[in-house]
Amino acid sequence: MATAPTPSTAELAHMIEVMAKALVDSPEQVSVKEVAGENTTVIELRVAKSDIGKIIGKQGNTAKAIRTILLGAATKIKRRTVLEIVE
Repeated sequence: MATAPTPSTAELAHMIEVMAKALVDSPEQVSVKEVAGENTTVIELRVAKSDIGKIIGKQGNTAKAIRTILLGAATKIKRRTVLEIVE
């Protein structure tokens, strides 16, 4: 039985970018930066000021959902990954 290829942290960052662009009104202003540390990779997500609320969601539910998806994908590559939403 063939196994699925393991995603890299760059693919995780791309996944976050695709999700963010689908949620916001100004997808051209979405930028994702990957900062690799020794044990942890930080994915910084920047969106237009007017779209911050759409990414965070009511009571942070949208941001929490994005982080949960990221956690599941990062677990597969055995790498601790954190999402930071930067203004």
